[in-house]
Amino acid sequence: MASFKPTKVPFLPKLGEKVTEETLYWKNYKSPVQIKEFGAITKIDFSPLPPHNYAVTASTRIHIYGPHSQEPIRSFTRFRDTAYGGRFRGDGKLLVAGSEEGLIRLFDISGRVALRQFKGHTKAVHMTSFLSDGFRVVSGSDDLSCRVWDVPSAVELSSLTEHTDYIRALAPSKLNPDLFVTGSYDHTVKVFDMRSGSSVMTMQHGHPVECVLLYPSEALLVSTGGRYVKVWDLLKGGQELVSLKNHHKTVTCACLSSVGNKLLTGSLDRHVKVYNSSYKVVHNFDCDASILSMAIAPDDEALAVGMTNGVLSVRHRRHKKDKETLTSRRRRGPSYQVFVKGKNFVPRQDDFLVSKPVKQYLRKYDKQLKSFEVSKALDTALQTWTRTSKPDVTVAVIIELKRRGTLKNALAGRNEESLTKILNFLLKHIFDPRFSRPLLMVGDIVLDLYQQVFHQSPVVERLLQRLMEVLGREAELQQELLQVLGILDTLFTSLTPRKEVLWERCCPMPLSNHCVSVSSVSADVSKI
Repeated sequence: MASFKPTKVPFLPKLGEKVTEETLYWKNYKSPVQIKEFGAITKIDFSPLPPHNYAVTASTRIHIYGPHSQEPIRSFTRFRDTAYGGRFRGDGKLLVAGSEEGLIRLFDISGRVALRQFKGHTKAVHMTSFLSDGFRVVSGSDDLSCRVWDVPSAVELSSLTEHTDYIRALAPSKLNPDLFVTGSYDHTVKVFDMRSGSSVMTMQHGHPVECVLLYPSEALLVSTGGRYVKVWDLLKGGQELVSLKNHHKTVTCACLSSVGNKLLTGSLDRHVKVYNSSYKVVHNFDCDASILSMAIAPDDEALAVGMTNGVLSVRHRRHKKDKETLTSRRRRGPSYQVFVKGKNFVPRQDDFLVSKPVKQYLRKYDKQLKSFEVSKALDTALQTWTRTSKPDVTVAVIIELKRRGTLKNALAGRNEESLTKILNFLLKHIFDPRFSRPLLMVGDIVLDLYQQVFHQSPVVERLLQRLMEVLGREAELQQELLQVLGILDTLFTSLTPRKEVLWERCCPMPLSNHCVSVSSVSADVSKI
């Protein structure tokens, strides 16, 4: 007697899912490690030199973490009020930070006490940074001024007061030590040149600016504010190139990856979005709370995100060694020797082999099909979890019932509840090209069986009316598609002989064969 063959569920790709190298690259991060800080994390900055420690500014402290440490390896706590904007110098040896009290402090990474204090601002200093020469510090304050300071003498070199609201974004040029960019709550982004002592370029962002960012070539500038991320071309006088609106709340931070200079943005909507070179979202990281700050390591080995609830979320890149170690650990469990015993044994010529029957484990719907309980098998395939999470299993059972010739028996004799499940499943998946053909067949059978009694249930009648409406619209679309294919066929046949040869090489199947599935589906829809 032949053994029962279980239902074969074909592997079907998800619609709209495009797996690219960029998607795989950003999916290769481990689950986040979460570290609790003392307050909202307003700034994260990675050291430019290996091993790429990072500074986390939160509350009245600045903590320095190692690449894989969950405890700070150094802390700077000499702040009377909230600290802001801790940033490393280009050599990774000095750190500068502002504060709520208006003071700017300069720290040596190997020490604890401030080396310099820059006094002059009258309100909170939220943004500080070193200019590219390393001997000057620029700061942006709530007193509407930008100031440049000399590090050796702690003297103010210049004060710029062109903004009319709080300055909350700052980005120095790495190619020119006299240039830096600021963003303000007055909706403007300004490029300042210290040689002229004023701004040389102004861009209108349209919303309070939270972050500005320069590309390595410094030909492009990114500004974030409100729900918008805007890219400006500085070589064309600050012309707006792209305006992105992929977040649902204010975009608070942005950074660039070292591999391919991919743009990352973080928002109060708790999402980090990764853009490709065409500014399309290729990946998304979800966080537990609203995001205030974000930074990525210079080698892309770690992505750190700071949130409003004081939690620091750090994701590390997964390497092949980690995967191999994890796989070997799984294989070599406590019962490893039992499973591999005799695996490599080679029988000799005179040995008599006794084969051990392999026990077959069947799914519930397969057991019911084996017992010829076709209605119960369809009910099992239409259970809530199966039809919502794995519709391919439901369709596979329908195809198996059709192959056996019992699909009509499985659909007959159903009450209002089970018929509602079938109609809802048809409404959701009947236009999915992976499932359309078998589901159109199911719809045809349901209409034949229940067309005389539909009016007895207002729920079923309403669902049937919706199904007929969407089927009618789909039939019209399919007819229009056939007309378009006919036009394309005419265009291809009118091409030159040389191009016809190229078309035959690229696509040996005639175009009419490509239309077979569309026309047949349209015929099925029209039939229903």
